[in-house]
Amino acid sequence: MRTLNKELQSQITPRKALELLQEGNGRFVNNLKLHRDLLEQVNATSDGQWPFATILSCIDSRTSAELIFDQGLGDVFSIRIAGNVVNTDILGSMEFACKVAGSKLIVVLGHTKCGAVKGACDHVEMGNLTELLSKLQPAVYEEQKTKEERTSKNSEFVENVAQINVKRTVKSILQRSHILAEMIEAGEIGIIGAMYNIETGEVEFYNDTEFVK
Repeated sequence: MRTLNKELQSQITPRKALELLQEGNGRFVNNLKLHRDLLEQVNATSDGQWPFATILSCIDSRTSAELIFDQGLGDVFSIRIAGNVVNTDILGSMEFACKVAGSKLIVVLGHTKCGAVKGACDHVEMGNLTELLSKLQPAVYEEQKTKEERTSKNSEFVENVAQINVKRTVKSILQRSHILAEMIEAGEIGIIGAMYNIETGEVEFYNDTEFVK
């Protein structure tokens, strides 16, 4: 598997970037990962990096983006925070990744059975975690299908909130970063939300969050 360079990165469209991630997840699920010489990739990327995608995911130890999408060193920017929420630092990181470093696709990746989502569903308050979980509360209140047992004990409620949170995060990125919004409008980059199933290893992409040309 060739390590990305500037020329190869420039040839990748947002649509192609999405296809590369979908193909990579297919390999991961079927245990058919590509052979990579990681030490060779260390040397190949020592003078620069040209990732084709930027993935915002949770800190959960089971959700490593490079593994889930079968990617190597220098292939993706990986931004991780509990609950895959956004703040100004993360938005700035995305703007660097896309506007400066040439990344072609942003993926907001949630996952099933998310501890942060469960904490928000239970309205947990604990130190600095309180402020982080507050960013998930709008998704909790937006979930209106569940009338009873609106806690982490209700797995359906938790997954509904997780899905809403991913979609809200995509919208938030578009609303809060004019740089990224303009690049998406111009077709220079794309954005999409997705959910990783920790039981099957499969990633489901949400077509209703897709802005990919």
